[in-house]
Amino acid sequence: MSPATATGFTVLIPARMASSRLPDKPLADIAGLPMVVHVARRAAQSAAARVVVAADDPRILQACQAHGVQALLTRTDHASGSDRLAEACTQLGLDGDAVVVNVQGDEPLMDPALIDAVAALLPARTEASMGTAAHAIHTLADYENPNIVKVVLDARGLAHYFSRAPIPHARDHSGQSWWQGAAARAAPGVAALNGFAPLRHIGIYSYRAGFLRQFPGLAQAPTETVEALEQLRALWHGHRIAVHIAAQAPGPGVDTPADLDRVRALLA
Repeated sequence: MSPATATGFTVLIPARMASSRLPDKPLADIAGLPMVVHVARRAAQSAAARVVVAADDPRILQACQAHGVQALLTRTDHASGSDRLAEACTQLGLDGDAVVVNVQGDEPLMDPALIDAVAALLPARTEASMGTAAHAIHTLADYENPNIVKVVLDARGLAHYFSRAPIPHARDHSGQSWWQGAAARAAPGVAALNGFAPLRHIGIYSYRAGFLRQFPGLAQAPTETVEALEQLRALWHGHRIAVHIAAQAPGPGVDTPADLDRVRALLA
């Protein structure tokens, strides 16, 4: 199934008011609209059958309703966005095989085509419980940055591991962009590295609704606790994650006031 035919899925957007770095983030004004409304409108440009905001505060609900965005109120005590979306799946009565795409509520520049591509993974990859996306890393600084999550794939394009560490580690080329230029040509087994580069994980996910409802009940994985990466719980318990390789990074998300200023300038 190609992204163009990935229809019938639901986009769920988790939105919570509490944010240590940017209070009331979902309602931050961007070009006259709350940020969460921008996210929903971008998602509505995808092939999704419906777009729903899963909010933790009546103010988010009211802002969405004022701009024609479907929203529902979820509990305030959820530990993660996936827990919130699991409740939303139950509230919406989604069938266990229904495909759900999690678009973060702080991604007002999310590419609708990327949403479609991640949604298309699960119908095409029946062995996978989840789908996500990644793109090639181009700089050593990004490769070594612990705030940038990396993913390594297996031969089938399924996630092998996610880490904040620079993976895969090039033993003989530490501190170098070993996948580029002269370093790549000098690397052992250079033929195997043809076209290969480390991958930056993009924080968008697709799930089957039945798996999403089960996910919060799975025991936390030691790897998840150490890395602070929730998707490692799925791998720990034997679930597979299919990965779409995007040609480029999506537009910047909003975590800080500086991010907000940057996105405001882009959408002005």
